[in-house]
Amino acid sequence: MSALAFHDAHVIQGEQAVSDDVNTTLQTVLGSCVAACLHDPVRRIGGMNHFLLPDDGTGTDMRYASAAMERLVNELLKKGADRRRLQAKLFGGARIMSNLPDIGRRNAESALTFLRNEGIPCQSQSLGGSQARRVRFWPASGRAQQLLIERCDAAETREIAAERPSRPAGSIELF
Repeated sequence: MSALAFHDAHVIQGEQAVSDDVNTTLQTVLGSCVAACLHDPVRRIGGMNHFLLPDDGTGTDMRYASAAMERLVNELLKKGADRRRLQAKLFGGARIMSNLPDIGRRNAESALTFLRNEGIPCQSQSLGGSQARRVRFWPASGRAQQLLIERCDAAETREIAAERPSRPAGSIELF
């Protein structure tokens, strides 16, 4: 009897990952940044990006929304996804520091605008608020989980975890 090999890929700021491996999860932690999880349910392939800034209107810098979103779509298409079947889930865009400009809201708006302009439906989203999020995404199934991270004080955070009933594949599960 052989053991299944599970693969966790951490997607950090300015990066992306794409996979069709059923044993792969893509993970990230977000504050004001946004992660888009795109999935083709027929080809059973998906990917996640992690961008820091709303559109600047120029270039291919993956730190910016439009470049990160376009590059993720293109990578999925290169690996066999069909643009007409792509479905999205969005996470992040929090306003972590109330005394600073609300970059999280602008990041979320940039991602939603991109999806709308490209005709990619957003199945679900968890955007805004004031809490950071830890996100896990199973690209082959389109399943996503989110853990909200609550600030206890300036020096430490604690994770809020609540058991949730099982959800159908493709749903967002808050845990």
